[in-house]
Amino acid sequence: MVLGDGDASVTTVEIDLVIEAPPEAVWEVISDPRNLPHWNRHITKVEGVPADGLQQGTRYLTEMRFLAFHTDVEGEVLRWDPPRYSVIRLTGLMDATVTSVVEELSGGRSLLEHIVEYHFRGGPLGELATRSLSRMGGADLALRHGTLAQKHEIEERYRSSGG
Repeated sequence: MVLGDGDASVTTVEIDLVIEAPPEAVWEVISDPRNLPHWNRHITKVEGVPADGLQQGTRYLTEMRFLAFHTDVEGEVLRWDPPRYSVIRLTGLMDATVTSVVEELSGGRSLLEHIVEYHFRGGPLGELATRSLSRMGGADLALRHGTLAQKHEIEERYRSSGG
């Protein structure tokens, strides 16, 4: 879905996955942005995450690499309700709002939902980033790939902990 607001259009992508682990195990993995490079090859580094984890108002920095250039994207936690809900704003070359929801299901399972509303800023770097994302199959495929990687990591950790 693309929502126009004049100059910049905002694209919204969503994914829902059932995870074979309880919400606390899901949250433990998805709530730590230092895990982002495990799930997205364009994210090369995350800095500034407090040792005791995120909370509302926390800011951190993510380095992203697209083809031959890299850029920093700042994350800011807008809403934080562990282990169920978070909203994080990203600003930089790419501006986005990432909403993550974890719902408990029967049988020790969880439903993980990510909703990402984003747009790349204008100019040559924004155009290059947009083309790079298109070459990878678009935002839907990138989000699906990253969320499937999260699912794999969550379920592996949960099984190895005896869950």
